[in-house]
Amino acid sequence: MALVFSNSESLPLGVVVKRAPGVTRWAAWAWTVPDILPGAGTATWKVLAQSGETTLYHAATLPLTLYPSDTEAYAHELQAATPSVYVVLRQGAGDWPLEPKIVTASPYEGQDYCDSGEDVVERVAMPAGMRAWIEAFVARHHNDEPFVKRKRDKSRVDRVQDGVGDARIAQPSDVYRAPGLRTKAGGRN
Repeated sequence: MALVFSNSESLPLGVVVKRAPGVTRWAAWAWTVPDILPGAGTATWKVLAQSGETTLYHAATLPLTLYPSDTEAYAHELQAATPSVYVVLRQGAGDWPLEPKIVTASPYEGQDYCDSGEDVVERVAMPAGMRAWIEAFVARHHNDEPFVKRKRDKSRVDRVQDGVGDARIAQPSDVYRAPGLRTKAGGRN
């Protein structure tokens, strides 16, 4: 069950997965996401095309949901040279090694999934109609937040603290003291 937030908008997005022979002996197959199908119906690993050992599948249809709180991320992606949608593939439990789990238009969310190291994130060029839909969503919901420079706190940063040690230990023998004060206090050089 998908959660629907107020003012959010969703579009069903078909994920096309390409299976091609691997180029190394360690990977029998190479799995990529070459395309997406906006407005697609439901499908589960439906064969779209086959040429030799390369096969294109309509692997799944997932909702691409836009949220008003993420408009800054969408605007950032729309300014890219090639605006894209990010498809997250996760280790499959069944016959397929990778299964589409999430689609997003937010580059920040895509980066978050890349950071885990457990998911494969594929970047797919955004079709023109989808780009217009996202631009209209951003125009309706985005509010630029003005930059506010923070004020410095009143602590004194010009004071020198040359050593931090235990007050119960005599300063010349304090192992935590910095060498600069040890030489000033008459310690060895």
